[in-house]
Amino acid sequence: MSADLYHEALRRLAKEGPGRGRLAHADATATVHNPLCGDRVTIDLALDGDRVAAVGHEVRGCLLCEAAAALVAEHAPGHRRDDFGDLPSALRAYLKSDDLPEPLKGLALFAPARAFRSRHRCVTLPFEAMAKALG
Repeated sequence: MSADLYHEALRRLAKEGPGRGRLAHADATATVHNPLCGDRVTIDLALDGDRVAAVGHEVRGCLLCEAAAALVAEHAPGHRRDDFGDLPSALRAYLKSDDLPEPLKGLALFAPARAFRSRHRCVTLPFEAMAKALG
């Protein structure tokens, strides 16, 4: 793997990013896993009407998965449920091109993962869990 894939900003986000741990009172929860690599992500959401109020996450997975879950927890609060409806598909498209999906502009951190198709699901797993929780 390229050192560019695990650059400093991504490592810092995975280590220090917000939302680590489960929420005590979640309004919605979902767990998804990737049986090919063993990554497993649980996302807890606290909702305030149709808006995400808080995100908690528990990740058993690689650095990319940890960083993606932290990005969700950092940027999702305040957004409406509808803002995330098609985000996993948009993220998969971004990893194959250069078109950043809304609403999470921090996704540019994952640009180096585009070169490693086998790592795309590591990045998308937390977003899939969020979409499932909002289901």
